[in-house]
Amino acid sequence: MMKLKRLLTIFRPPKEWRIVVTILLGIFIGLVLFVLHAARATSYLSDDPKACVNCHVMAPQFATWERGSHGKVTVCNDCHVPQDNFINKYFFKASDGLRHSFMFTFRLEPQVIQIKHAGKKAVQQNCVRCHSNVIHPISLRAVSNKKIIDEEERYCWDCHRETPHGRVNSLASTPFARVPVSSPIIPEWIQQIISKSKNN
Repeated sequence: MMKLKRLLTIFRPPKEWRIVVTILLGIFIGLVLFVLHAARATSYLSDDPKACVNCHVMAPQFATWERGSHGKVTVCNDCHVPQDNFINKYFFKASDGLRHSFMFTFRLEPQVIQIKHAGKKAVQQNCVRCHSNVIHPISLRAVSNKKIIDEEERYCWDCHRETPHGRVNSLASTPFARVPVSSPIIPEWIQQIISKSKNN
């Protein structure tokens, strides 16, 4: 308790600056909350596939998953996030989410999405986890990246190329994909004020 009081006295601004610091802190916290709201940050904590289409470049992947066989029994996280334990799952979601948010914020995303190595590893583990009852042990060794005949890595989708996303290559490959439309990030009352100020 004494250490907490000592810390508070160190970080407490001088009396003449308290109002200014309080206002600045309020503005900063408000901006952070608005950015989190605009980015729909809390949606990424869930397993809802609609969170994956917060970014428009994921529309083809969402549409092809939803209309494919996996769309009836899985969500995006069932395949693309490690399922071995709670800590791995949320650590992966956090690190992958930060990378995605950085790329999408600064418009660095490619038009043709390519899965990264960590994502490949997670998807491979989940393919085996869900389909282990239909995989022959020899096949399992062949796709588990162990060297059997050649020196190449093998993944399930080397043979099952169109599962579950079909032949998705880019936004242009599914031009009429219907996906859930995100709600506007600016509240309606602010939009009304902006439109009134433009008309005046």
